[in-house]
Amino acid sequence: MRVYVYTLGCKLNQCESEAIADAFTHEGFSLVDSGETADIYIVNTCTVTSKAEQKARRMIRKFLHDNGDGVVITTGCYAQMESGLLSSLGERVVVIPLESKPKLLHLPSLLQKRLIASVDLLDAVRSALDDEKDSISSFDYDAVSFSLHSRSFLKVQDGCDNSCGYCRVTIARGKSVSLAMDEAITRALSLQDSGYKEIVLTGVNLSAYEDKDKHLEHLLERLVAVLHPHVRIRLSSLEPDSFTEGLYEILKSDQIQPHFHLPLQSLCDSVLDRVDRHYHHDTVFECVERLREVKDDPFIAADMITGLPGEYDREFEESFNRLKELEITQLHVFPFSPRPQTPLWGAKDRSPEYVRDQRASRLRSLSAVHYRRYIDRHIGKSVQVLLEKESRHQLHGICENYLKVIVTQAPPDIGRGALIRARIDHRESDGQLIAVFEDVLHA
Repeated sequence: MRVYVYTLGCKLNQCESEAIADAFTHEGFSLVDSGETADIYIVNTCTVTSKAEQKARRMIRKFLHDNGDGVVITTGCYAQMESGLLSSLGERVVVIPLESKPKLLHLPSLLQKRLIASVDLLDAVRSALDDEKDSISSFDYDAVSFSLHSRSFLKVQDGCDNSCGYCRVTIARGKSVSLAMDEAITRALSLQDSGYKEIVLTGVNLSAYEDKDKHLEHLLERLVAVLHPHVRIRLSSLEPDSFTEGLYEILKSDQIQPHFHLPLQSLCDSVLDRVDRHYHHDTVFECVERLREVKDDPFIAADMITGLPGEYDREFEESFNRLKELEITQLHVFPFSPRPQTPLWGAKDRSPEYVRDQRASRLRSLSAVHYRRYIDRHIGKSVQVLLEKESRHQLHGICENYLKVIVTQAPPDIGRGALIRARIDHRESDGQLIAVFEDVLHA
């Protein structure tokens, strides 16, 4: 029985997809690659933008077309918000809301019994899901075999208590909840014992991690204390107003990678107020300055939304010029997409779509300039590279600062999952970085 897992959205979705994939492979199902026909398609959806939703619908229709006898299981934030719409795409679509999403971890073992009895696949899936009545938690996603990545993902937080006017994810995911610190440590040690050399901490709002009176900085302190020094810790998105002195201090650890992602959205104070963000541009400037103090030339990425309500030409130029001054390494740019059920759904003071898209294009061009400068600063430097895959006899890896490289001159017995040292040699015309192997740090 063949299974294909298709993921849209954030690192948290990637983490949960890994756990689902692991559950299926553990029961003997075969994971297939993109382009191959499957019997069961699992679409892990996102509702951040209308384009993400459109892509989910398009892929569901494609999978139904590719195998008329297959089953498409859709879950995630979009499935939570629009279950009826997704169900209407086809008779063989099964929608799993977020509160039931962990049932997918038990589905493979329950399916096996029904498939042996030659029950129709759709009936078997529905019957198995209906029969699964065990207590479930959003933190059941603790895969220890990451089929889709050489890095491991550890979900420690879910939900969000913020009230950003444009965001529907908080409606879908609910209030902020966190994994108990002791359990997080146990799972991190299990990932280490399984041979993973990088752990990515994920959550809807990782900054909101809290276990009693302990917060993210305390979790990081314990992880650094118990994990082997060669195990890298990478953080997903952090709110710019969430940094404390204690957090800056622990970020100095060599184990915590010099790569940060900040959901900024705008650097115009009046726009930030309009959309219920709880900081101003001076907070962002201080945050970026401090990150560059605790890490040597870190990779700093940021989310930006163009055309937010209240963003006119003057407001955009103000935000643009501040971004230019900050020289953020890479911008992930999203044209504003009004989301149903959010406070800004019916806002009248948003920019025309053509203006919104022109602004997005300008930000992407600025991002390309900053990214190229960052790359060029690292040519000639030695870096630690975690090898992620081998393709066409080339080793592809990720540096501590998130730069992706192709490694040359590596010994033939070095492969995916190894942590090596390499020197970034040059940038090719397409922007691809080429690094020359120097030494094995941990095979």
